[in-house]
Amino acid sequence: MSAASQAVVIEGPGEHRLAPHEPEAPASGEALVRVHASGICGSDREVYQGNRPEGYVRYPLTPGHEWSGTVEAVGSGVPEGLVGRKVVGEGFRNCQVCDRCHEGETTLCTAGYEETGFTQPGAMAGTLTLPARLLHVLPDDADLTAAALLEPAACIAAAALKANARPGERVAVVGTGTLGMFAVQFLKAGSPSELLVVGTRPDRAELSRKFGASDFRTRDQELPADFDVVIETAGSATAATTAASLLRRGGRLVLTGIPAAGAEGLDPTDLVVRQLEVHTVFGAPPEAWAHTVRVFGAGLLDPLPLVTHELPLDEFAHAIELVGSGDPKVGKVLLRP
Repeated sequence: MSAASQAVVIEGPGEHRLAPHEPEAPASGEALVRVHASGICGSDREVYQGNRPEGYVRYPLTPGHEWSGTVEAVGSGVPEGLVGRKVVGEGFRNCQVCDRCHEGETTLCTAGYEETGFTQPGAMAGTLTLPARLLHVLPDDADLTAAALLEPAACIAAAALKANARPGERVAVVGTGTLGMFAVQFLKAGSPSELLVVGTRPDRAELSRKFGASDFRTRDQELPADFDVVIETAGSATAATTAASLLRRGGRLVLTGIPAAGAEGLDPTDLVVRQLEVHTVFGAPPEAWAHTVRVFGAGLLDPLPLVTHELPLDEFAHAIELVGSGDPKVGKVLLRP
C-alpha cells in the first residue's frame, strides 16, 4: 500500500491507526485535492489526547486542518479551471445563509460548528474532498510546503485586519510561536515606525528581527509603553496583561490566544479608564484568507523558516510528541502524505 493511499485515523483519545484511504469523488459543488502537506498544531494534540471541548470534535476522525495541495477533480457546478491549480482552504464549513455568514463572519456561523479535521475528514490523508467555495487559489509558482502554514497565518491576518495598524504607528507583538512570527510579518508589511516583539524565549530574537522586528525583549526585561497597536498570540493570561500594559491610552489590542480556564486576566477598570479598544479573533473569515493569500503571493509572508520537521504519515504519533515537547528546536511540524 503506497503512502498516498493511507490516512491517519484517530479512533478516540490516545488511539490512532494508519488506514487505507480511497479518494472521495467530489459531489456537486465540491473539489478533490491531492494533499501536499498537513501541519500539526496544538488543537490536533487536543484531539489526540481527548481534551478538546465537547462538540468541537467527532471521532473517529482523520485530523488535519492546516494544509496545501493541488486540485485533482471537481464536481458539477465548479469551474473546470480549478483542476491543476495549487490551493489552500478554509476549515469552517459555514452554512452561508445565516445573518453572520451574510456579513462575511463565517467563523460565527449560527448553524453550529463543523470544521475540516475536527468534525469533518481532514488532510492527514492522500486526498481531501471539500466544498470548492472554501478554496483559495495560489499563484502557479507558490511553494506548497510554505503554503501549508497559511491556515495559522490567516488567523493572524484576521487579527492584523482588526488591529488596522496604519503606516508610521508603533506596533508590538506578544508571543514568539508560529502565530507571533506571522503577526510580525503582517505588521511589518504595514510600514510601522517601530515593531517590538515580547516573548519568553531569547532564542527567538534573531528570527523576530529577520521578519522585521526593530526591538526584541523578554517579558522579564523593562518594557517600553505607549504603543498604538498590540497583537497578543501567546495564549496565557499574563500575555494578555503584558500586551495591555504596552499600549498608550486609546490604543488597540487584539487577543488571539485562549488562556487556561480560571486564569486571572485583564483588569476591566484599566481597560475602561485607559479607553483601550479590545478585539478578539477565533479562526479566520474569508476576508482574512484572501488577505493572507495576497500577502503571501506578493512575497511579504515567508512561512518556510518556521518549518523544522517534515515527516511521513506513519510518524503521526512522533509528530504529535514533537509538537508537545516544548523543545525550542521544534518549530512547525508537517506531515507529508
